[in-house]
Amino acid sequence: MNKKEFRTLDEQVEILRNKNLIINNEEEVKDILLRENYFFISGYRYLFYNENRKFIQGTTFEELYAAFLFDRNLRNVLFKNLLVVENNIKSIISYQLSKKYGYKEKDYLDPKNFTQDIKESRRVEDVLNKMRRQIRINGEKHTATFHYMTKYKYVPLWILVKVISFGLINELFGILKEEDKEEIARLYNIDKDTLKVYIQLLSNYRNLCAHEDMVYDHRTQTFINDTIYHEKLNLKKDEYDVYTNGKNDLFAIVIIFKQMLQKERFKDFMKEINAAFDIFDNSVDIITVEKLKERMGFPENYMSIINM
Repeated sequence: MNKKEFRTLDEQVEILRNKNLIINNEEEVKDILLRENYFFISGYRYLFYNENRKFIQGTTFEELYAAFLFDRNLRNVLFKNLLVVENNIKSIISYQLSKKYGYKEKDYLDPKNFTQDIKESRRVEDVLNKMRRQIRINGEKHTATFHYMTKYKYVPLWILVKVISFGLINELFGILKEEDKEEIARLYNIDKDTLKVYIQLLSNYRNLCAHEDMVYDHRTQTFINDTIYHEKLNLKKDEYDVYTNGKNDLFAIVIIFKQMLQKERFKDFMKEINAAFDIFDNSVDIITVEKLKERMGFPENYMSIINM
């Protein structure tokens, strides 16, 4: 078993050179590797690799770094819109549950308000305990929760959702009663099972963005259902007539945003994505921007989704 040992900046540069990467300014490259992390930058090498697992002849470090910067730009665009969707979902869930079950934690966190499936009882208990724990942890730390705990001796759900993670919201939605899931999903004009999958994918990508992980060619283990957009955009299929793009890739997030963001915000989101592609196209010569889009699951006519 090969060991992954520490490498100096000089050694890192040499490894890249041995992979056929052109280093035009060694000192500048070492500065970038020091600031950005060799591991993170080298993660984009596969976009430029040939069949021999070396860089395509003529690839420069500047082009590799451009791919890294493209993904960072992409993450920033994604993240700010993911936060909008996250806030919307939290607001809707807190409103629906508070309206139906009450606004004090002893009321809205009552186990009888959630699925009564005996097989899910342990999961319900686990999620509710996590919610209660967030009240204890944030009761004196977060301004809003502290205010309510001090003045009213309880924390309403519309305040609690501000301090819990999107991952926990995902878990909370999973234990709701079916009729409550349907009521929430209806506000997005989708069914409850579709919304459940959407929240799972959004939570996954939100974590990637928050931790500066690679997003451009990320694939989730969860797949969204076929939509009208798959058909209208003529997305790629396999030999079994099954869609392979827009299912668990970044374009799946585009499809989700189309249904969950307001029209103008979605339009702005797509324009920013398009601008990111233009920057990449102007910075990289060794591969085409079409190859990048294909790797991300984007069709050639991806911008037409705006007016669909």
